[in-house]
Amino acid sequence: MTVTTVKPDSAAQAADAVRWALSEGTPLDVAGSGSKRGLGRPIQTAYTLDLSGLSGVVAYEAEELVLTARAGTPMAEILPMLAERRQQLAFEPQDLGPLFGRPEGQGTLGGVISCGLAGPRRISAGSARDHTLGIEGVNGRGDLYKGGGKVVKNVTGYDVPKLMAGSFGTLTVLTELTVKVLPASEDVRTLLLAGREDAGAVAALTAALQSPYDVSGAAHLPAAVAARSHVRAVAAVGGAVTLVRVEGFGPSVIARVAALKEELGADAVLDLDESLAVWREVRDVAYFGPAPSPASAGEGRGGGDDSRHISRHIWKISVQPSEGPRVAESIRWALDAELYFDWGGGLIWAAVAPTPDAASAIRGALGTAGHATLVRAPEDVRTTTEVFHPLPDPVMALSRRVKESFDPCGILNPGRMYAGV
Repeated sequence: MTVTTVKPDSAAQAADAVRWALSEGTPLDVAGSGSKRGLGRPIQTAYTLDLSGLSGVVAYEAEELVLTARAGTPMAEILPMLAERRQQLAFEPQDLGPLFGRPEGQGTLGGVISCGLAGPRRISAGSARDHTLGIEGVNGRGDLYKGGGKVVKNVTGYDVPKLMAGSFGTLTVLTELTVKVLPASEDVRTLLLAGREDAGAVAALTAALQSPYDVSGAAHLPAAVAARSHVRAVAAVGGAVTLVRVEGFGPSVIARVAALKEELGADAVLDLDESLAVWREVRDVAYFGPAPSPASAGEGRGGGDDSRHISRHIWKISVQPSEGPRVAESIRWALDAELYFDWGGGLIWAAVAPTPDAASAIRGALGTAGHATLVRAPEDVRTTTEVFHPLPDPVMALSRRVKESFDPCGILNPGRMYAGV
């Protein structure tokens, strides 16, 4: 199918494009940079609405901890700007471009919010949804509208901006977003526990998260995954590695790390640079993507057979942390799979060898304990597989009503309909 790209330069032009599609009964694939195009069901449309022309920071009020930018603004522009003022997007947005074979740093603010993807700090800072204050966009009727505002407490009715986070562009063509920013940490340290089995590791992570020491990251890398790290101190362990992150004001971090090291029996503490590097790997699922070249002397060997894991299908599995080890063992028993844990055991990233029964095996292992999303697979697999976890009938009916209220004719991203709402 030949795809025609429509690239508006303004919100008004985006609205014109949607109204034209509505009049023609033609669905639109809404895209930013396309860095996560492989996520979700394949979209079969003749027209792509390319929002990369809607780029640029509208307002950055550092003292008020608020940023407003157009939807197509690259994260590679936003993150360094925040870093200059020692600020950050606290939900730790993922860069999944390399997981799909694309260059890093290609994602946009609109894509980050639309996909609702948050990194390891989600357990302490919340999700992308929690940091979305306001939006402007075009609904499926071609209407320009606004929701939310530029302060934290700005909604008295239905909080539309929160609804857009994780909707995958099925509800609104986002043209502008306002997000909350927070101060960046002065220091970051990571406790390393070596050789723990899954159950023991999750127990240690739970103890760390329940402690009074304000842990902001809790992950477990089984031996095969840890060996693939480009952080030398992690790869050199030669076994499983459990990671606990502590951030904040320098002296406070040192004191909390010392207390946690004694309580958990940690084997080592990673310094600032090592901590930033390993949590970037955890955040971006770098262990299951093409292996990058080591960028510094502090990065390790990145062991493992790269060609073996990059052809695997990637699943994102949300589960009760206490159920994580059981679910992981069930998946390993049923499938040829490598995996690791984030969010204190509540998130499992699994790289699974291609097999027709993978979806049923993974969701069977879950039972009612969570849900699983197919993040990376060839197009033919994503066409025939339930990419997003099947919803109960009442929730599906509600999702359909929400979708139809914003987009009654199904113009916006029909291939991902009902995915995130």
